[in-house]
Amino acid sequence: MHLDDTHHVIAGIREAAAAEGFAVSLAIVDASGLQVAFERMDGAVPGSIDVAIKKARTASLFQADSAQLGQIAAPGEAVYTLENTNGGLISFGGGVVLRDAQQRVVGAVGVAGATVELDETLAQLGPRLMAREAA
Repeated sequence: MHLDDTHHVIAGIREAAAAEGFAVSLAIVDASGLQVAFERMDGAVPGSIDVAIKKARTASLFQADSAQLGQIAAPGEAVYTLENTNGGLISFGGGVVLRDAQQRVVGAVGVAGATVELDETLAQLGPRLMAREAA
């Protein structure tokens, strides 16, 4: 993943969030879950910073969107308490895996600060924006 890709993804998500009237925090991590880029929009609540980073890390470390992981991390499910691993993770919508043209995981994007549903919708823009940047 190139730094230009991360800037393109952040800019696209920022525009979409602003169009919906929300200020969010956006984090991009590499395939190892290490932070590559971050932006907190003016007016985004401070608590969204850590949540966005953890959503991105969750998706990257497990190579699955955080919403998908949430389905198997609920009480009584296969990986209940997954959120307590790796320094704290998030298993609800807003963390989405980013892949390269060969479909290899190159990182993930995390979005927090709107509703969970809108965080997920905004994060889902990440792969589409990456694909456009690669084209």
